[in-house]
Amino acid sequence: MINIKNPSIKKSLNSEFERVPVPKKKHKTWRSFLGMYAGEHAAGTEFMIGPLFLTVGVSAFDLIVGLFFGNLFAVLSWRYLTANIAVKERLTLYFKLEKISGKKLVKFYNVANGILFCFLAGAMITVSATAVGVPTNIKMPTLNDVLPNSYTWILIVLVIGIITTLIASNGYSAVSRVSNWMSPIIIFAFFGCGLVAASQLGITSMSDLLSIWGSGSEPFPGQIKYGFWHVFFWSWFANAAMHIGMSDLSVFRYARSSTSGWTTAAGMYIGHYMAWIAASLLYAVYLKTPEAINSLEMGLAPEVAPGPLAYNALGWFGVFSVILAGWTTANPTIYRSGLAFQALIPKLSIKKATIIAGLISTIAGIFPAFAMKLLDFVSIYGFILAPFGAIIVFEFFFFKRFRLLKNYSEKNSISFNYAVFFAWFISFIFFYSISNFYDIFLSFLILPAWLFCGILFVLFSIFYQKNY
Repeated sequence: MINIKNPSIKKSLNSEFERVPVPKKKHKTWRSFLGMYAGEHAAGTEFMIGPLFLTVGVSAFDLIVGLFFGNLFAVLSWRYLTANIAVKERLTLYFKLEKISGKKLVKFYNVANGILFCFLAGAMITVSATAVGVPTNIKMPTLNDVLPNSYTWILIVLVIGIITTLIASNGYSAVSRVSNWMSPIIIFAFFGCGLVAASQLGITSMSDLLSIWGSGSEPFPGQIKYGFWHVFFWSWFANAAMHIGMSDLSVFRYARSSTSGWTTAAGMYIGHYMAWIAASLLYAVYLKTPEAINSLEMGLAPEVAPGPLAYNALGWFGVFSVILAGWTTANPTIYRSGLAFQALIPKLSIKKATIIAGLISTIAGIFPAFAMKLLDFVSIYGFILAPFGAIIVFEFFFFKRFRLLKNYSEKNSISFNYAVFFAWFISFIFFYSISNFYDIFLSFLILPAWLFCGILFVLFSIFYQKNY
């Protein structure tokens, strides 16, 4: 029972319920989540990720089949883990983790999570900036660029970042409304881009696609070759921090039922399937231009700029769609980051915390490296954050079986739960070392690290709760 007579609780009930369960009257139907996930995942980064698959030389079969099954496993993770726990707890990830880990330890997570989400949102702002760059005729960033290449680029990013931040700072309802309004336009644009690009490539059937694309190509300079398992695990864990990492507890705590978790399929199969493939076809068209061929012959990676790619297919409507796509992805990402910062400083309002997150995201968007290295960055942020989700999942499913106390730190006034810290730290160091020393694709190790962290947490908790 929520004591709404408590002034601090009253304040939370009038904002975003950051430190209390979401009340029943605020629960939302599946339709609210459908628009958000379709918009968020059929969005700016899709224009970036699709072309990047071509830079790693993946074959048509490996991409099409690998994406299908990888996205299926992502949907199942959201439905049976994230949404299932969210509707029973009704808490943000940050407050739930604080109850388990303690206030001091959770600050480390909140800082890491908030900053990483800011970098991700920054990449989405970068994508929108490439579209605004079409009418201004600025030089686009290349695949290996790290720093901005002009003052005009910086100004464009600042304007887009400020607008995106203002929308996100108005809370989840505003984010949801914006996504619902924009997602049909963006989805139509991706579909149109795919059709136009297929026509330009002379593709009229699946056999045409397989014969033209074939077994892929050699990866671009500085990239590694992707096969089926690279695509499968990368697409499953592209949003690892959000599903098995439990970040979307903060979203699904508003859901009336855990079945709302199925709405993530709209994002996965419209965005992470259709849109990625459509965007990759756009880039395939560009790779046949003299400019791209010349770059490859010189041993250089051709530029990957979503704005010009979409303009080539759909004209100004394509440019407009890329701008909208960046907004709809950056909005909920900045909102999540704002929740992380607000949990770090509870006295800070969620609006102010989101504005801080938006400013950091905008600064990150100035640097194109976050977008150009998006495949690598997504793997890293999932690898760092996902194991924290295992802490929540293993507590939810196994603590009662082992007669362990849930929300241990809160109930015992502990500020630093060593069982949580060492479970995450050991799993991170162990599997990151394996990836580094044996040159193993990092996405292959996210699931083992997640499981290992959860198992260690249960074992350490058995010892910790008996002795402290």
